Amino acid sequence: MTVQKHEYTEQPLNQEPPTKALIDHFLTPQDIGYDRNHGPIPPLSDEKHTIGIRGVGLHPLGLTVDQLHSEFSQHTVTCALQCAGNRRHTMRTLLKEVQGIDWGDAAVMNCKWRGPRLRDVLLRAGLLINPSSTDRQLHAAFSCYKVECQDDSFFETSVPLEKCLEEDRDAILALEVNDIPLTKNHGYPVRVVLPGIVGVRWVKWLERITIQDHESPNVYQQRDYKVLPPDATDSKSAEKYWGCTPPMYDVPINSVIAVPSDGETVTVPPSGMVEVKGYAIPEGADGPVTQVQVSGDGGHSWVEAELNTPSGSSKWCWVLWRASVRMTPGTKVDLLSRATDAGGNSQKEHSQWNLRGVGYSGYGRAKDLTVV
Repeated sequence: MTVQKHEYTEQPLNQEPPTKALIDHFLTPQDIGYDRNHGPIPPLSDEKHTIGIRGVGLHPLGLTVDQLHSEFSQHTVTCALQCAGNRRHTMRTLLKEVQGIDWGDAAVMNCKWRGPRLRDVLLRAGLLINPSSTDRQLHAAFSCYKVECQDDSFFETSVPLEKCLEEDRDAILALEVNDIPLTKNHGYPVRVVLPGIVGVRWVKWLERITIQDHESPNVYQQRDYKVLPPDATDSKSAEKYWGCTPPMYDVPINSVIAVPSDGETVTVPPSGMVEVKGYAIPEGADGPVTQVQVSGDGGHSWVEAELNTPSGSSKWCWVLWRASVRMTPGTKVDLLSRATDAGGNSQKEHSQWNLRGVGYSGYGRAKDLTVV
């Protein structure tokens, strides 16, 4: 099924589907999933593509896509991929103006990813799990050099190495999604998959992995995707904070109302109960989502939503939920949702405003409803 998306820029391609389309599928088809790019989509061939692996404690190694398929055990993980800027529109309209693409609530997808464990690939290159030769924190940098980006000559981000090595974090180099090869839009022939971590670190069209004793110096690691303090109110005042603000890694807990959507007219049936549907995502590695509550009266009272957790669910997945909510006729009515996960993280009414509009996790909302 092909879904019309909301396009923001043609080059690079950045677009998201209507939120209603997302919740029709527990596993998001690639033709529905959002697209986030900082440059053009590169032309790549799996027959010629090689991943270079190098850095601290490693023997330089090159692996072809065929080797990644045939020489390593293949691992499957079902998890959500979410842009750090998901729900930026809500932050800028409810709190204060921000910088960045005006993402709604649909810069997210939940998929079954398959490929070799990142841990196994690094071990093949000779990495010691607990290197005794250094007490420095090591980082894994992921790079794609094929095309020039908007703000740097190539794309690279990094994460602390331990996030790649812990087996229960399920980090992989994905070759397939939902049992078919990756499309070019979503990283063909190989991309990084880091469950619980924001999408910018899931580098597409991966060409190199480097183990190093510092974060990536790339602009997308150092001068973006950070929750700057509230007194960084414009580009000038942000300058002193870029170097001392840590990068954003974990996705925040979140829930979104997909049905009804903002501005709709809702007809209340004789029962007085309106069906409300949406999705929810846990925070970082603290999944799964254990509870979603919904309010039809501005947060004065809340009802429990029913969570749909099909076979194949994991702590990294979203949940699709539905609830029956009592609503009374009126205008400018808001529905609210809030989620809680197994780690005890719960949504608050609003999350911290920041200049780049990343990490918004305030209550899910369907705003300005007319209830008749």
